Amino acid sequence: MKLFEVYPINPINIVKGVGSLVYDDKGQEYLDLYGGHAVISIGHTNPHYVERLEDQLHKIGFYSNSIEIPLQKQLAEKLGHVSGKEDYQLFLCNSGAEANENALKLASFYNGKKKVIAFSGAFHGRTSLAVAVTDNPKIVAPINETDNVIFVPWRDEAALERAFANNEISSVIIEGIQGVGGIQVAPESFLQKIRSLCDANNAVFIADEIQCGYGRTGKFFSHDFAGINADIYTMAKGMGNGFPVGGIIISPKIQPAYGMLGTTFGGNHLACAAGLAVLEVMEQDNLMQNAAEVGGYLITELKKFKQVKEVRGRGLMIGIELPAELAHVRKELLFTHHIFTGEAKPNVVRLLPALNLTKTHADRFLEAFTTILEQQPVQQV
Repeated sequence: MKLFEVYPINPINIVKGVGSLVYDDKGQEYLDLYGGHAVISIGHTNPHYVERLEDQLHKIGFYSNSIEIPLQKQLAEKLGHVSGKEDYQLFLCNSGAEANENALKLASFYNGKKKVIAFSGAFHGRTSLAVAVTDNPKIVAPINETDNVIFVPWRDEAALERAFANNEISSVIIEGIQGVGGIQVAPESFLQKIRSLCDANNAVFIADEIQCGYGRTGKFFSHDFAGINADIYTMAKGMGNGFPVGGIIISPKIQPAYGMLGTTFGGNHLACAAGLAVLEVMEQDNLMQNAAEVGGYLITELKKFKQVKEVRGRGLMIGIELPAELAHVRKELLFTHHIFTGEAKPNVVRLLPALNLTKTHADRFLEAFTTILEQQPVQQV
């Protein structure tokens, strides 16, 4: 049997990781500014994280949600404290797509409506409902197509108002910063407009914080910059630092009922241990503050490059938009300078490192970036 090949693969076999550094099977060191797609939040093989998981594995790794799992309550309490959403409720699952799936379903249960507003450039996952609200026809199979999703242009308040005026809206789902869409930051006024329209129409505001949340921007949720509360926040990626963990936190106005949502693996003992370790390290090491400071430093320095068209993002979620003739930069960073970064189209290099990235490592990236761009002619405007 062979693998079902759906991923473009770099010919690199990573076998070891420590903090923001990873090593291949030949011993080559790489600086990881990609974090496995924003998943590594507290660094590879963080000692406290490893100890937490090892200790739990020696006790019990899994049992179903048919019994009491005190670790779930501990995780909910810690998450409420660190996020500032202590009056919310936590439902645990396994992935970001599953989190969005449950959020959309829960919103429809709450108000009995079907229509969902999503936005151009959005990416919310690959399962049935999640992919239906994703703006990429290439990954939407015919069975996923639905008339219940209304795509509104990004940042277009007038179009948003028309969508509400012409439809019975169940929910609005929006990333505080679009990741796959090219690190597009939602304006604070736009998020505030969504909040007011949801309030006026008994619709549910779903904040997709799967990539842009969990402290990455310098605040726990990127939507927090707008000074509003969403009704449901969806989370995954950095939540488990590599262990598959997802979840939604739910406003107290939405009440649970037995059987409304469910999961086999979600909230298992190992997942909760991973989730607790992440929050403990984030809190003890002030990682949100570090993300704001080191990310702010990177953004300031990157804006100085004349060849860069635009730098977008907040904290340690950064998009560097390059002209088409510099589309090779990401591969050169990887294969010549041994630095992992992400990509988004068109020609956007994405930085999604661990939240404890040091200024020394940031400078290592900036030096490599400088070396590459100095070899390129500055385009005359």
